[in-house]
Amino acid sequence: MTAPLLRASLRTTLVCVLILGTAVTRDAHAESYVFGWPFVTADMTPRGGTTTGPAVEPVREATAEFEALQADGLTQFERDRRAILAMAGSYRVSFDFLEIVGFAADFEPASPYRSWATEHVYVVDDSGERIVLQHILIMSFVNEDGETTGPFVTKHWRQDWQWQASAVHTYRGHGTWARTTRDASEREGRWTQTVWQVDDSPRYAAWGAWQHTPERSWWRSEETWRPLPQREFTVRDDYDVLIGYNTHIILPSGWVHEEHNVKTVLDADGTVASRLAREFGLVRYERLRDFDRSAGDAYWQATASFWGQVRAYWQLAMDESERIRLRERVDGRRLFEPLFARAQAIADGEIFDESDNQAFIARTIDSFRADPEQP
Repeated sequence: MTAPLLRASLRTTLVCVLILGTAVTRDAHAESYVFGWPFVTADMTPRGGTTTGPAVEPVREATAEFEALQADGLTQFERDRRAILAMAGSYRVSFDFLEIVGFAADFEPASPYRSWATEHVYVVDDSGERIVLQHILIMSFVNEDGETTGPFVTKHWRQDWQWQASAVHTYRGHGTWARTTRDASEREGRWTQTVWQVDDSPRYAAWGAWQHTPERSWWRSEETWRPLPQREFTVRDDYDVLIGYNTHIILPSGWVHEEHNVKTVLDADGTVASRLAREFGLVRYERLRDFDRSAGDAYWQATASFWGQVRAYWQLAMDESERIRLRERVDGRRLFEPLFARAQAIADGEIFDESDNQAFIARTIDSFRADPEQP
């Protein structure tokens, strides 16, 4: 296999494992303690990544970012801003998801999901009332012989925060997002968090208010609809949407993302037909000391302009459309695949005119857009 093909194969494997959540079962956890299910007979071996990374050093003291948001004399708005900005930085991330309540008499929980990552969260925009944070995976792996491969860089999800936004597109099921508005009293003192997929297509959005104490700061969303998560996309087809809320908790040496979700089946018209289970999710971000993020910096420096064009195209689509519906696949491919391939070509040194990129982005995204009024 040639070097370029080998690199492409490694990148594809990494994308499948980290973004689609496809990985083999971790047999070593067959006897693991599973919270809340002491008598379950189903196999509760966690599914998820089986890889191991090189040692990293978590920070064990309060960071400058946390101390900055605890400063005296700040307005609520400024303290909120500092809490959001405290999520930027380098982290070891752990992902844990567990079905904790089933709604059928014969319910048996699905295997818990567990995985890990190392990533850097970049501040893409900080213009006062708007903050954009881009997550970039920067991962190395240790094989059975003790050899380290990597780092491998993959663009991950993005979160946009807007102060007192009047409207966002929220998920309505069946691949459709529609504009949701709030009047002045409903959005006063509140921030919207809009979450975007790895290809910068929409995922979910909600309003919520930040709260602060000396020990922590936290933001909790209102009830939110979300598409199937990537960790479920390739292994579950028995439900359509997650309905729940999420909480971001800023701590002295990192932050935590909590999710409380109900796995929900929809009718063809997008109304709730039934509910399968309630799920709890915990994503823990431990800030790292002296983490080598240079590979991520190089990728982002090379591709930031391209991804900026992608974001701008999506923003234009949102501004112009009350409703947007997306196909899951076109010609057997998912939307991230052609966009990732173009970004990687740019990172590898291939040069494209800005107008060529704009045409490519519009052509690619438009091929995935469907009539939002059609079933």
